[in-house]
Amino acid sequence: MRRVAVSVVVSALAVTAAACGKAGDKKDDSGSSSDSGKKSIGLLLPDSVTTRYAKFDKPYFDAKVKELCSDCTLEYANAAGSAATQAQQVSSMITKGVKVIAISAVDSAAIKSSIQAAVDKGIKVVAYDRLAQGPVSAYISFDNEKVGELQGQSLLDALGSKATPKSKVVMINGLATDPNAALFKKGAHKILDGKVDIAYEQAGDWDDKVAAQKMSAAITQLGAKKIAGVYSANDGMAGGIATVLKGAGISTVPLTGQDAELSSIQRILAGTQASTIYKAYKPEADGAAELAVDLLEGKSIDSLASTSMTSGSGDKVPSNLLTPVTLTKDNIESTVIKDKLYTVADICTADFAAACKKAGLQ
Repeated sequence: MRRVAVSVVVSALAVTAAACGKAGDKKDDSGSSSDSGKKSIGLLLPDSVTTRYAKFDKPYFDAKVKELCSDCTLEYANAAGSAATQAQQVSSMITKGVKVIAISAVDSAAIKSSIQAAVDKGIKVVAYDRLAQGPVSAYISFDNEKVGELQGQSLLDALGSKATPKSKVVMINGLATDPNAALFKKGAHKILDGKVDIAYEQAGDWDDKVAAQKMSAAITQLGAKKIAGVYSANDGMAGGIATVLKGAGISTVPLTGQDAELSSIQRILAGTQASTIYKAYKPEADGAAELAVDLLEGKSIDSLASTSMTSGSGDKVPSNLLTPVTLTKDNIESTVIKDKLYTVADICTADFAAACKKAGLQ
């Protein structure tokens, strides 16, 4: 009878243990739980043409995860702009036994089935910077409609008295499959509509070459002398646009951007770009890492994601939306230099020494 009692207790304990798992403890198809990657967190970033991802997002995310979870292992992949590649990368992480995935989706709709497959295996998913569709556990980004509003307002400010309902503005938006691009566009239109004439509008796909082609087409269609300003949704595209403007002899029209890339800061100093939007990468990456670790450890994320956003698939997602800042020549020092994103030496290379001196950057 004693042996029977012991057997019953052991069986009960086994059942209790099986019922108390954390993220990723779900059984696989064979009926046994996989312990591979027991404390493993994945980071999937969307492209390599936007410099922020490799230079800032990944190292900041990695460092914060290690700070919070010294025995966590990290898995990383970049989709290089391919939705199909990113789907394969999610599948690979599922196979490796990753317990939490932070993902910035190439295509927010196309990745939905991959996210569902991960969640079906007990994996928690954090939507990073872009709100992916499907059953994600949390989302962290900036207030992206506000980003567009700031871009629109900075363009109007740069135009000054030239901002009239007849002033022709070229608008180069981001990638159509990126939900953030739609929010930037919405915010910018909210500010610009009725105040200027958006005479040419196309998607630049977050690609400087595509944006350059669209800018060339706009000049052909509208005429170089009739373009009052250019809205570019990010700095990468602004680089390609600035090159086309220079080649067409257009040197005085204001050009917007986003991401506070080093090259855009230098263009702002040189006067070939009017503004960019500074979104501090470290708070975003740190916040994503905190969400990932807390989800891994089964903790509440209420204090980390105190608002909510509804994704394109209708899922209501706990969210943390950070505040973007317009960056112009006047606040370079109080933003990217103060936050140690760049040093004066990084910015003020020989080609920009005179412009830096004029702006008071020494």
